[in-house]
Amino acid sequence: MKKLENKVAIITGAGSGIGKATAVLFAKEGAKVVVSDINEEHGKKVVEEINSSGAEAIFVKADSSSPEDNERLVEETLKAFGKLDVAVNNAGIGGEVNKAGDMSVEGWKKVIDINLSGVFYGVKYQAPAMVKNGSGSIINIASILGQAGFATSSGYVAAKHGVVGLTKSVAWEYAKDNVRINAVGPGFIYSGMVNEEAMGREALDFLETKHAFGRLGQPEEIAAMLLFLASDDASFVTGSYYPVDGGYLAV
Repeated sequence: MKKLENKVAIITGAGSGIGKATAVLFAKEGAKVVVSDINEEHGKKVVEEINSSGAEAIFVKADSSSPEDNERLVEETLKAFGKLDVAVNNAGIGGEVNKAGDMSVEGWKKVIDINLSGVFYGVKYQAPAMVKNGSGSIINIASILGQAGFATSSGYVAAKHGVVGLTKSVAWEYAKDNVRINAVGPGFIYSGMVNEEAMGREALDFLETKHAFGRLGQPEEIAAMLLFLASDDASFVTGSYYPVDGGYLAV
């Protein structure tokens, strides 16, 4: 039997990178997938890929920093599939790169709004739907930088630390309702935000040396952990933070 047979899953930021890899894997494992992204073109392409494979997916455009969009995303999911079993709050940005004294107030607010408040809004509307369903699994995408600092990225680091703390708190709030809530901390993953074209070879080489494996991760390697946490295999797992980081934090 497939690990997510008859499950309904929302995945935000599913138009590319970790979100896309997760949407494709969840569909392969039997889930009906709601692909959500701010980029309509990318999101619809992922839906086409899933549906052409014989699985089932729909696209809902949503801005994760908008509470109204998060509420509508859950409503559209319930309208289409009648329930919500799994949610992956993955949408995020790298944010402004600057020392704290040089960072714009707007840059700070933007990364907090998307990377932290967006996760809170997701949980706020996803958890009650799962309570009504009798169970569920919410997975919040943090980062290795939810456990460590990184110069010139104070907004991103603060947001990701916040995601880990938020996850631990809400896990206690919803455990008795059989809703599990966990966080995953990817290392630097080769994707749209982190690649040679976007960053240059020198910067990429530096990041690779920060991982014990001497390489960056692939989106599919994160998706594999998300599948475990989404499935019934993780029935006794909640309030936890799982680094998938190629040894980045093993120092």
